[in-house]
Amino acid sequence: MKIGIVCYPTFGGSGVVATELGMGLAKRGHEVHFITYKQPVRLEQLSKNIHYHEVNVPEYPLFHYQPYELALSSKLVDMVLLHEIELLHVHYAIPHAYAGYMAKKMLEEEGVYIPMVTTLHGTDITLVGNHPFYKPAVTFSINKSDYVTSVSQSLKDDTLRLFNVKSPICVIPNFIDTHREKNQFTDCQRELMAEDDEKIVTHVSNFRKVKRIDDVVKIFNQIQKKVKSKLIMVGEGPEVQPAKNLADTLGISDKIIFLGESNDVDKILCFSDLFLLPSEKESFGLAALEAMVNGVPVISSNTGGLPEVNKQGFSGYLSEVGDVDSMAENAIYILSDEQRLDQFKLNAKEMALKFDTDSVIPMYEEIYKKAASNLNAKTK
Repeated sequence: MKIGIVCYPTFGGSGVVATELGMGLAKRGHEVHFITYKQPVRLEQLSKNIHYHEVNVPEYPLFHYQPYELALSSKLVDMVLLHEIELLHVHYAIPHAYAGYMAKKMLEEEGVYIPMVTTLHGTDITLVGNHPFYKPAVTFSINKSDYVTSVSQSLKDDTLRLFNVKSPICVIPNFIDTHREKNQFTDCQRELMAEDDEKIVTHVSNFRKVKRIDDVVKIFNQIQKKVKSKLIMVGEGPEVQPAKNLADTLGISDKIIFLGESNDVDKILCFSDLFLLPSEKESFGLAALEAMVNGVPVISSNTGGLPEVNKQGFSGYLSEVGDVDSMAENAIYILSDEQRLDQFKLNAKEMALKFDTDSVIPMYEEIYKKAASNLNAKTK
């Protein structure tokens, strides 16, 4: 099948999932066309089954904000006609499903009918989409999609609670390629981050308020008092400087490394002993899953889709949002005993296997088949 994928080409979870999905589909013989304003960060190389088409938004003095949705919908029309794309899979309700629907209507004027699958990732629903300014457009876009998927049961429940959704929503979890060949990192490379007798605690995110970055620093502050350790902070965002300021105030700046955005996340996680994710809200918790597949147990908040990923007392522990003391206590419990830590690491890997690419991508392929079949039935 020829599939057009629309996503944000960033380090964020939705962009990562969309890119990994496209690459997985290409390996299974599908022809995949990424259509966005920049090549996705995880799209390391293009193959004969993977194509990238850039959406250009020309500047025009009349517009204070350049009309990306208009440029995207026009580009979708052009690419569908040029490459005979058979299905659009858009990630994020706005602006992508909105632009996708407009493209569908324009294509119908040309006598071309194409199904659209929309995947909801979280922020498009719980933060942005529920704003009164956007709610009508989000509701419209969801209901005009041929099929709708969400990355967790929690997100599906939120969507049905916040919006007047008429379309059924299918839960297809985020996934990870557990068989992907990883680099062989040596023990000496661990010394770049910590001493031999130090544990490595890691956090990876976009450093927004919802990630509760101050809690990460506060949890680590309690950990390092009991267990000799270093904190590795990976990512960029508005909460980086406040986190640095808090570390200075607590007197632990020398024990925290802020790496910024990095393409070496697997390498960092390979040497990590514990992952902290005390978010206010997580639609799924892809960062936790990426840690777990590397054998890193997770200390997280008990919110959103995280309980569907991080199994209490097995791959890590869950605590209520903001309960820094509980998270620190659980972290110290895991780190303070080598045998216990090794068992949690094994458990984390085992849990991650449930979200393997080979198990999840066929679920999307089944949705594509249904969408195409239903469309053919309607247009006959």
